[in-house]
Amino acid sequence: MNNPEAQATLRRAIPIAVASSSTSVHAATRTAPRHATHRVEVTWGGTRVAIGGSSAIAVQSMTNTDTADVEATAAQVAELALAGSELVRITVNTLEAARAVAPIRQRLDAQGLEVPLIGDFHFNGHKLLTQAPDCAEALSKYRINPGNVGTGARRDDNFARLIELACRYDKPVRIGVNWGSLDQDLLARLMDENSRLAQPLDSGEVLREALVRSAVDSAQRAQELGLPADRICLSAKVSGVQDLIAVYRELARRSSHPLHLGLTEAGLGSKGIVSSTAALSVLLQEGIGDTIRISLTPQPGESRAREVMVAQEILQSLGLRAFAPMVAACPGCGRTTSTVFQELAERIQSYLRAQMPAWRERYRGVESMKVAVMGCVVNGPGESRHADIGISLPGTGESPVAPVYIDGHHAVTLKGETIAEQFQALVDEYVRSRYAPTEPVQASPAD
Repeated sequence: MNNPEAQATLRRAIPIAVASSSTSVHAATRTAPRHATHRVEVTWGGTRVAIGGSSAIAVQSMTNTDTADVEATAAQVAELALAGSELVRITVNTLEAARAVAPIRQRLDAQGLEVPLIGDFHFNGHKLLTQAPDCAEALSKYRINPGNVGTGARRDDNFARLIELACRYDKPVRIGVNWGSLDQDLLARLMDENSRLAQPLDSGEVLREALVRSAVDSAQRAQELGLPADRICLSAKVSGVQDLIAVYRELARRSSHPLHLGLTEAGLGSKGIVSSTAALSVLLQEGIGDTIRISLTPQPGESRAREVMVAQEILQSLGLRAFAPMVAACPGCGRTTSTVFQELAERIQSYLRAQMPAWRERYRGVESMKVAVMGCVVNGPGESRHADIGISLPGTGESPVAPVYIDGHHAVTLKGETIAEQFQALVDEYVRSRYAPTEPVQASPAD
């Protein structure tokens, strides 16, 4: 948007210079240091997603299409990747699904989408990877659940076969334990041991110990079979908030493998969002977690990409990463009976998200921009000053004017019927002026 009036306002308010992001994805403020883990790289083509070590916490999601449907699955992977999912997991449960993986990968590559694909295997993964070598090649990572690869000696053989295949194709593995499919032999053994104690633990504590033991022991076995430590990630999924926190604290204490966080079966809508946020925020604040997934149950017809947005917003709210400019807006009260500020806040937030794919390529640090849309004179001016750019709209009975603050200073007062359009123009011009990339440094000619 090329608005001369907006440009003039910005020239008076801010220097026309490049700003680096004040919230780097690697420069997070924590109350606890990051849990030290191995660094695991997941790659495809020119894309390298680093997990663990000092790497940024990665966002992951999972498709819910029938993987054998190449067109539908490729479309949903693309949707998730474009929404910001840095890793996408797909179910590989049948030979038809396994044979579809390579064509899905080809469709994504043809679109220029090199998002790494993770194959989710249960029961028969050792057979599918053997029968469909193209699938084994096309996946960037395997997820194995040690609780359902077989029983007894067959479990050990099947697990060993999966690890052998991961080594052959040089693929990292997530050993993902789930309390819904826990190794029952291990759980029974721990229950028996517990019953013989002078002061037995309650069954919940034993269950949590079984989850941790299954993950840690399986990782040790994978290393004994030849899979390097820097090719292993762990997870231990439960659906209770306090259980998840307790399990991951213990996993972090006993292991140096990167940890994938997620509350399994989190639920629908606000329940799933609140429960996931409550659990993951505690762990992330303690420095625990290297990848996250928000396992929301979508409403019929709802985009699967919502879980990606929630994951991003959790990380950004904690100051751990920045994905898109955030809009602060007041909740409204009796002083703001008009819906103008609500409509403007929604309009600006939607506009920022829509612009991010293009802005991310052109303007370094724009994802950390803070915007405020406030509804009355009580907190509006002060909140707007705290933002990079903010507007304080008139509340009920207040003068029909809207002061705009840029970098903490009053820049202009908007009036009339086009306040929304004027403010959007100012936001657009602020981005172009404040976050414009520097000119590339010209290399000196060789002597």
